Amino acid sequence: MIKNYFKIAFRNLWRHKGYSAINIGGLAVGMTAGFLLLLYIGYEMSYESFHSNKDQLYRVVTDIKTPSDDYKTPVVDWNILSEITTEFPEIQNSTRLFDTAFDVQINGTNFNEDRVLGVDDTFFEIFDYKLLQGNPAEVLKTPFSLVLSETTAKKYFGDENALGKTLKIMDDSRVATITGIMEDNPSNTQIKSDLLISISTYTEVLDPTLNQSWADFSNRGFVLINENTDIEALETKIEAYNQRAHGDAMKETELELIYFLEPIEDIYLYSERGSTPQIGNVTIFLIVALFILLIASINFINLTTARSVERAKEVGIRKVIGAQKGQLSIQFLSESVLICLFAFFLAVLFTWVALPYFNELAGKEIAASIWENPLYPLGLFGIAILIALFAGSYPALVLSSFKPIQVLKGKFSSTSRGALLRKGLVISQFTISVVMIVSTIIVYNQINFMRNQDLGFNMDQVMIVETDGSAQQKRMIDELEKIPSIISISTAATVPGGGGDNSQALSKIVNQQGNEQTLTIERYRIDDEYIDQFGLKLLAGRNFSRELATDSLNSMIINEKALRLLGYSDPQEVIGKGFDQWGRQGQVIGVVKDFHMTTLKEEIAPLSMVYNNTGNSLINVKISGVNVQQTVAQIEKSFHKSFPNKSFYYEFVNDLFHEQYQAEELFGKLFLGFALLAIFISCLGLFGLASYSTLQRRREIGIRKVLGASSLGIVNLLSKDFLKLVLISVLIATPIAWFVMDQWLQDFAYRMNLSWWIFALAGALAIGIALFTVSFQAIKAAIANPVNSIKTE
Repeated sequence: MIKNYFKIAFRNLWRHKGYSAINIGGLAVGMTAGFLLLLYIGYEMSYESFHSNKDQLYRVVTDIKTPSDDYKTPVVDWNILSEITTEFPEIQNSTRLFDTAFDVQINGTNFNEDRVLGVDDTFFEIFDYKLLQGNPAEVLKTPFSLVLSETTAKKYFGDENALGKTLKIMDDSRVATITGIMEDNPSNTQIKSDLLISISTYTEVLDPTLNQSWADFSNRGFVLINENTDIEALETKIEAYNQRAHGDAMKETELELIYFLEPIEDIYLYSERGSTPQIGNVTIFLIVALFILLIASINFINLTTARSVERAKEVGIRKVIGAQKGQLSIQFLSESVLICLFAFFLAVLFTWVALPYFNELAGKEIAASIWENPLYPLGLFGIAILIALFAGSYPALVLSSFKPIQVLKGKFSSTSRGALLRKGLVISQFTISVVMIVSTIIVYNQINFMRNQDLGFNMDQVMIVETDGSAQQKRMIDELEKIPSIISISTAATVPGGGGDNSQALSKIVNQQGNEQTLTIERYRIDDEYIDQFGLKLLAGRNFSRELATDSLNSMIINEKALRLLGYSDPQEVIGKGFDQWGRQGQVIGVVKDFHMTTLKEEIAPLSMVYNNTGNSLINVKISGVNVQQTVAQIEKSFHKSFPNKSFYYEFVNDLFHEQYQAEELFGKLFLGFALLAIFISCLGLFGLASYSTLQRRREIGIRKVLGASSLGIVNLLSKDFLKLVLISVLIATPIAWFVMDQWLQDFAYRMNLSWWIFALAGALAIGIALFTVSFQAIKAAIANPVNSIKTE
């Protein structure tokens, strides 16, 4: 019986190849898009899930409260982890992660390693990063112990066994021993490194004072908690301990430190500390996946019910010869299942072909193969069956309910209720499509807005060269001054865009009321050329001067944001006011106009600039736009003369800013791709409906043409009903899209205005696409010979 159902279903599909192609093709494209998005969502939600004890792993984070601001940071004090691990039996183990970088020299060649983690010897006891060679309990015990990733080991030693070999590190001044080789980090982790170095290298050799330091927030911390521990109760205990142990220090420094525990699996998706939570994008793409599958299902329902008149006689005859309603329902449901199975196999093929390109578009390897996890294709198969049952049930019930007497007498016609349903479904499809068109336009406009916004400084052709800030830096600058294509040179510890050493300082500055006001403020160490080189505008006071020895100890320049926080309205009023910052005391000598130090997602922060003419790690070189590569080569040559044992590393300031918008650009590309797929599937359904509408009205069209109707009139007749539906979709979609994208824009401190033209353009595009889709069939019907149409009827 079942075999017979599927045999008849296959014959029906083969008999109506056009209908079958549109239905199967639309469903296959929808399933492919849904499958790719579900792969992406599954990958995004898998971060840190490979750790066997993931439910017990927590990141320790710090809320820092100052008299002026509160800061939610992803870091911890250098020594708090060892203290609380000893103090509380609920904590089994802990490790610190210290992000660093240094040069490695081998066979006279320098390599810059910028993904280095200083970690405790408990690292491999807590995390499940696979150690290929070495003893997990011993590899990081002693100072200058290195664990290399498999790729890094091959880079330095090829196929030789690297275990036990040594590398010169840190400007050729130290020798480190390779004690372990680890597997390359999986892509779905935020703890990424090419090289691990024992943290005792720093605490026992390079800077033993770290063991006695307090409020040094230069590392991340993770703890392994006992099962069934009450986390909130433990946080309360940690806070009470911190008050007992460090309460006096907090009062003295006016810093209140509160520690919290974040589940390791929640960091990537939900944490706002030091990164952008990804749960918003995951939710958006989940909704998009469901919408695309819904659009494909709507196509199926519409096209099947639209054929009801054509299949009415078949139903009537079947009922007359004894077919039951249930049997007919199963027959039509079998067709639905068959269509969905064909679509499923096509979707698997499409996904297999598209996956490498999708990985490239997403900027990460979502999956190497669709068979990597058998649950993925099984999940897609389940989705196909669900679509078959969900989308096939209504048409099956409708078709099996026809009354045979009316049908065989020729009195059957499509009901108004069925037509109304189809119209409603078309409106739903295009409402979703218009929302996605609007969203895509807004995403790209916001990215362009950020790229083209005046940042308040000149970053064109400014190149940053990293040095160690030693005495050789002066020699290099002397060499650079001989290169004619270099316009200006400055040194600094920090540049806009996040380059260099960003730091914040607890500062006391005399405010408008004459009182010392405590601020936590960004701190830039710069020389006297920096302000002119970056085109910063002085609103009051003066620049630093190398002629004034007091500037290196007693002078500070602030920005407008800091000025306003101090209560001043006129920049001139703050000139000469006293400050105390990290033991440096002096006077404010200038105010610069606000400029963007980081991405436009963040508000401009209060800033202090202090003078430092020696020891800055960055040389900032402004070059002409002519022969850039030749100039870079000359700069590299000068660098190696002064720093023969260091790797040459440089970056342009504008690249620093552009890199910060990569996440938004990736989101925009993915959203655009799937928006186009949603529109394509909607148009495919509209094309099918227009074809059946034209077919059902061919006699009417023939008579109208015989009576003198023009081809344009026929096209208008056939198109206007569909265009009305699309216009209604635009009206419904506009407020929805405005609300959704207004919420999305709230994540940006500086954002574009939602203008009317965006919604008008999206509506015009939707109407234009729909008109193009429908008019193809309409024009074909309009130019057909009316005699043939009437004869056929």
